[in-house]
Amino acid sequence: MSGKFITFEGVDGAGKSTHLHGFVEALRARGVDVVLTREPGGTPLGEQLRELVLHQSMHMDTEAMLMFAARVEHIEQVIKPALARGAWVVSDRFSDASFAYQGGGRGMDIARLEALERWACGDFRPDLTLLFDIPVEVAKARLADAREPDKFEREQAGFFQRVRSAYLDRARQQPQRFAVIDAVQTLEQVRAQVQAVLDRL
Repeated sequence: MSGKFITFEGVDGAGKSTHLHGFVEALRARGVDVVLTREPGGTPLGEQLRELVLHQSMHMDTEAMLMFAARVEHIEQVIKPALARGAWVVSDRFSDASFAYQGGGRGMDIARLEALERWACGDFRPDLTLLFDIPVEVAKARLADAREPDKFEREQAGFFQRVRSAYLDRARQQPQRFAVIDAVQTLEQVRAQVQAVLDRL
């Protein structure tokens, strides 16, 4: 594979989606062939599973397995083919989100998530993950004026604290892959941090 796989992660309200498109456009301006995608979703089946995961009540094991089922389709149908032709793939969330939301937020056993990840992804991982980190109270305030919230966005502050902690734990465990972005700063300051990551690439 000659392309690069880059993911954007963070709690809901961290602002990652705001900077995702600017990052992609900056890559394209440099002549890079970029595929922009998202999780859950990214394929026709993945988008159907997204609707179930985001809006239907279900057991946390079901939720996790649906996420990884959608991820298998995403990897095989979208991500790997794009990388094989030399494109860069930029995804709004990937497997780190499962460890943060189902593991940290829901309290699912990490060993079970790791087993699912090995089954679904093998040793396939992003080349780089930008983690947009923000205090939970700031994220919740930003979400207050957003669209109609999905079931995750309606969760209480404690849930998001656990999600944030799980993300930061993964960043500490894999510092070579993660770039942690201080998302509490102004839009311009955050954009500058993202630009610095892009320049290093």
